[in-house]
Amino acid sequence: MLQIRHISAILIAASMSVISPAFATERADTIASDAKQINWKEYIPEIHGTVRGRVETEFGHDLPAAARFQVRNARLNLRGSIGEAVDYFFNTDFCDRGSIKILDVWARVNAPEHIGIRMGQFRMPFGVDPFMAPENYIFSNRSFIGKQMCNVRAVGASIAYRPTAFPLFVEGGIFNPAPIGNHIVWTTSFAYALKTTYNWRRTTWATGFQSIRPDGIRINLADAALTWTPDGKWTLAGEYMYKHYTHRAAKAAHSWLVWASYRMPIRAWVFNRLSFQGRYDGMTAHSDGKRDAAGFLTVNDPARNRITVGATISYVRSKNLYMDIRADVEKYFYHSSSTVERGEADRVLLEMIVRF
Repeated sequence: MLQIRHISAILIAASMSVISPAFATERADTIASDAKQINWKEYIPEIHGTVRGRVETEFGHDLPAAARFQVRNARLNLRGSIGEAVDYFFNTDFCDRGSIKILDVWARVNAPEHIGIRMGQFRMPFGVDPFMAPENYIFSNRSFIGKQMCNVRAVGASIAYRPTAFPLFVEGGIFNPAPIGNHIVWTTSFAYALKTTYNWRRTTWATGFQSIRPDGIRINLADAALTWTPDGKWTLAGEYMYKHYTHRAAKAAHSWLVWASYRMPIRAWVFNRLSFQGRYDGMTAHSDGKRDAAGFLTVNDPARNRITVGATISYVRSKNLYMDIRADVEKYFYHSSSTVERGEADRVLLEMIVRF
């Protein structure tokens, strides 16, 4: 393989020699020398995927009982590098409830002094629960914070800093305000995000700020979160998010969550781990920031609270090789004046998740 690369390099350089023979010869020698030094196996990308199928039944709130099957996710991602200082990432969902979605496409250069500069399409650095990937979900359905309040991927650039003296991570970015499906829109008003994470003993503290403009009206969000892992069995977490609409375009929205998970080892056929989960989350009336035909913001999500309890049995082989079978029950609480739509009522869910 190295001989072929050496010959190819010489041929490419020879074709350039008409313009600059000295440059062509130097270029060929450099490429051939690099080819001898590089261990190409180190730069083969890692490929991982997540398959997530489910069946769910919905009932209550004056709605007739109904059920459905879904392929909730069929994600495939690729991560690699071209050296110690440069890495890249692709992430595509080939079946998100029947739709194909290109989620993340970015490249990053890791400069000296623990600074990383990233450019492309990725989730804006803000919030904790919104950053959970399907293979890491604790519950079948995301929280109101992660689904309704803040579910934003954008095209832009960010800079991150991780000092060695203490466990702090800071990332901030500037992004197009348009949806990720539209990269051609010119703008004079961008979206912004900043997130700070600090680890102390067995806790992780996170705060952040985000400013977006999905449809002509700027929306500012603030977030604070705490995660505590006292041992290898328990995880407890809480998060609060505030959403403010400028020019009083809509009433400010609030959302919160607290959850806990307990896991233990077991021996049952191929399964080797069992865990139990509980969550309480809620939100006030919420608008996604998009205007109606008259130019006003509308309430897309009514105020509600929810209790979720569940259990997960797992077959774990390694960090990226495992299967989860999860069962969740969700109970919703609405104000008496709220109209409950299909897909927002009490439900029972059963999922199978395979990570490879």
